[in-house]
Amino acid sequence: MKLVADATDGDELRNRMALPLLNLLRADTYVSMVWNGGRQRFERVTAVNMSEENLRSWDSYFRFVDPLTFPMMRLRKPTVATQVMSQSELSRTEFFNDFLQRDRMYWGVNVYFYEREHCVGDVRIWRNRERGNFDASEIDIMKMVEPAITAALARLGWRETAPAHDECECVEEILQREGRLSKREAQVAWLVSCGCPDKEIQSRLGLEYPTVRFHLGNAFKKLRATNRATLVGRVRLLLAHRGREALPSSLAVGEGQAASLRH
Repeated sequence: MKLVADATDGDELRNRMALPLLNLLRADTYVSMVWNGGRQRFERVTAVNMSEENLRSWDSYFRFVDPLTFPMMRLRKPTVATQVMSQSELSRTEFFNDFLQRDRMYWGVNVYFYEREHCVGDVRIWRNRERGNFDASEIDIMKMVEPAITAALARLGWRETAPAHDECECVEEILQREGRLSKREAQVAWLVSCGCPDKEIQSRLGLEYPTVRFHLGNAFKKLRATNRATLVGRVRLLLAHRGREALPSSLAVGEGQAASLRH
């Protein structure tokens, strides 16, 4: 609590919270990111005991098949992974076997710090299988410190760098011209490339969910994509043909900075 009270920089605070929280919760892996609502991406990564390669793979691929992050984020409270999906169900997913298990992450709890409607940061804390799942008393600890962390991150804050309106139009025009997409198909394809799930796309564009799926299906067909990851690759390829200067920063893979501290 003293660390939170004395903090003068949001990124430094998220970095310095890692070891105290790991010790407090008897956990092994710590990751913290900041949600950029304008870009619809997680940025400003700091991590302990998670490899940079694995972090990059989440941003480039696994976020599209991640069954936990966005459902946990929507709950806006400390949430154990097994509250969203049973461990037996999770253990059968590609996300678990090809991503979580690379760094021996088995039991997890995520906390997203919200100042009104603005997510000012998060922490994702995971244990190895041998330690067992988080119990109610440990979640109560997170509930106790959450308001103080939220207040500190909101106070220290940072300005989002949302894509400019003319950049959005530039991307849509390129996708319509090069990919022969309709305006709506181009909008949906671009938002998918930014990491938006379908529900977020529905909200941002003011469309009905079936309409989003209809436009997404058309984009799949026209760009000859079989899944979301392939669609992202097709979109980036089309934009790359127009030169790097035409590519909005919101489509660039976030590099972040990760501290991989192996035992």
